[in-house]
Amino acid sequence: MARASGLSVSALRFYDGAGVLMPAEVDRSTGYRWYATEQIGPARMVAGLRRVGMPLAEITEVLGHRADPPAVRRLLDAHLRRLEDGLADARRELSRVHALLDQVELPRATATRLTVPGSALAAAYDAVRFAVSNAADLPMLNGVLIEVESDGLRLVATDRYRLAVAGAAAGQVAGHPARALVPVALFDQVRTLLVDEEPVTVTVAPDTIIFETLAQRLTAVPLDYDFPDYRRLLGDQVRGHGARRVTVDVAALREALAPGVAPTVVREQDGVPYDVALLAVDDAGTLAVVGEEAVFGLEPTAAPGGPGGPGTGVAGYVGVNREFLLDALDAGGQAQLVLELDGPIRPLAIRPPTDERTFSILMPVRLS
Repeated sequence: MARASGLSVSALRFYDGAGVLMPAEVDRSTGYRWYATEQIGPARMVAGLRRVGMPLAEITEVLGHRADPPAVRRLLDAHLRRLEDGLADARRELSRVHALLDQVELPRATATRLTVPGSALAAAYDAVRFAVSNAADLPMLNGVLIEVESDGLRLVATDRYRLAVAGAAAGQVAGHPARALVPVALFDQVRTLLVDEEPVTVTVAPDTIIFETLAQRLTAVPLDYDFPDYRRLLGDQVRGHGARRVTVDVAALREALAPGVAPTVVREQDGVPYDVALLAVDDAGTLAVVGEEAVFGLEPTAAPGGPGGPGTGVAGYVGVNREFLLDALDAGGQAQLVLELDGPIRPLAIRPPTDERTFSILMPVRLS
């Protein structure tokens, strides 16, 4: 039985004593355990579940519900979510430990410096500025995260309901990878100084961040807060794997979202009503702005002037804050953008067709 199941003899004895996997028969005179052939499958299941750290109580529940596969799959999915959350927490904590090691290894005066064209930094900032929070009780979201890597920089902003990420290639990088949370007021000042291809030098030091153009030098102290681990949101659904990707004409989509044109779906946040834009993709892969009836059993109807028109039925949809969507379209800065939809409870990703480093994510609004 041990050879057939992958469980050791001592493990079989343990699971017998724990009431998880009991033998079909026990010889009362010798104590020898006998297992039936049909117990090999459950034993292999126990071995696999223990290898991924499922608690004994849940393993017992899985074995007890083997005749109900949907119930077992729900238990497996719940355990997988715990593992994923635990891995994300471990990555976050190990990142902090690495940062502490960096402080030990590098002199306090060490700084990372890079030079980037003003137009590239301006485009990156314009792509994320709309997602910066102004909530007084969330100071860690009142800035723009800047991450310097060997090939350039990345800017990140979020207000919990939307996330924007943008990259800019650098002509020259000196120093170790670095990150800092830049006050948005400083970045707004910097943005006014950025001129076409005129270079701007960015210096990230432990207690200072400096932006230098040919005309001016701006210095500030980075915000002393932990920026949220935004990478937890960057799953396959925002990298184009498994999501429906639809290229849209921005002007046409904006027209379809105009008040009085788009079907009205109203929700409330903290006592304040807001309009929800319901985007649906039909079987033909065409995007349309629709009403609730389109996804709850009735025929889909596109908003007049919307991108495309109704197809043979709704194949996927997502609801998002209409104003947030318009902001994201403006920040995209192109005539065409790619929208990635991965179901009604997954974020909507918006990106330029040819730039994988720049994208924004809008959190979905539950309609049911």
